[in-house]
Amino acid sequence: MSRPVWAEISRSKLLHNFRLLRSLAGPAELLPVVKGNGYGHGTAACSRALAADGARWLAVTSVEEGVTARAACPEIDILALSGVWQGDADAALAHHLTPVAWEPAQLDEAARPGKQMPIHLEIDTGMSRQGVQPEALSALLDQLRATPWLRLDGVLTHFHSPEILDSPATGEQFARFATAVDMIFARGLRPRWLHAGNSTSVLFPGPAALVKLAGKHGAKAMLRPGLSLYGYAPRFTGGDGPDFAGKLQPVLAWKSRVASLRTIEAGESAGYCATFRAIRRTRLALLPVGYADGLSRLLSGRGTVLLRGRRAPIAGRVSMDLTIVDVTDIPGVEIGDEAVLIGSQGPETITAYDHADLIGTIPYEILCNISARVPRVEVD
Repeated sequence: MSRPVWAEISRSKLLHNFRLLRSLAGPAELLPVVKGNGYGHGTAACSRALAADGARWLAVTSVEEGVTARAACPEIDILALSGVWQGDADAALAHHLTPVAWEPAQLDEAARPGKQMPIHLEIDTGMSRQGVQPEALSALLDQLRATPWLRLDGVLTHFHSPEILDSPATGEQFARFATAVDMIFARGLRPRWLHAGNSTSVLFPGPAALVKLAGKHGAKAMLRPGLSLYGYAPRFTGGDGPDFAGKLQPVLAWKSRVASLRTIEAGESAGYCATFRAIRRTRLALLPVGYADGLSRLLSGRGTVLLRGRRAPIAGRVSMDLTIVDVTDIPGVEIGDEAVLIGSQGPETITAYDHADLIGTIPYEILCNISARVPRVEVD
């Protein structure tokens, strides 16, 4: 590494989370989601670890991401959640990927005479994002039945608010999904898989309803955990959801080192626009990490890092490549000391939720925004 900025990816913690989720899924299959560069953890490394531990499926966003996952896992089934774009089908066939489809144009693109392509059909049950709308489903099924080169391997939907425990929305969405599934089987199509939901659906209420629906039609249920694989449970609202604190283990630790130290006097400033002004004689440490690495500029003057097991406040604005922290109250800090941006050091821990709460976002964004120029280093 030319710069002392890196993210450590713990294989043992990833597998701990996967095994916990697999136990909660019961008879349902898990479809681990490794899209978005494995939620910032590295698609290839996470794919290899999960496949070696028994995962039979992986989910990515695109054919391009699928090619990366396929290079790491030659034998596993890989689902491209956003389907095929124009020109993608040949690569999907060559790398044995299974695209999601919901538009007639996607079926046209995927159909290659003489080459069998498995697809998963997404049903829009209320998210109004991806998925065929109920009124268009019959015509799409006719198109599928008339296209012998396409094999309907699975049917899926996505819930918009499963973490809101007192909302009837998820139940209503599931009922629409069940109606669509009944229509699909009544039309003579026989998908192997039915899947819905995300990490929340694995953690609570579990797979029972989906397993029952799949069993009714001789199919198998599948659940799609994403964030929880990487050690973060969704936050349930509107009721008493399950407590997974301490059970899921954050997989990523983001680190840097002190590159420089200086002392400024009371009244002197630091950083762009002098937003930090010392009120006493102040010791500052410089870290070679900034918003181009994914450390949000919104953490300026608000966030902390860990040095010598204690919290050091960010002093002034986060720059593109550099961040200043106040170490006045942390004795003995030296050039080369390890600084933890996300992770644990001594008795202290900073999580992606901590960053997200400070800047009004979600941990998904914090993790995915760690840029490609930060090397991912596999540990344990």
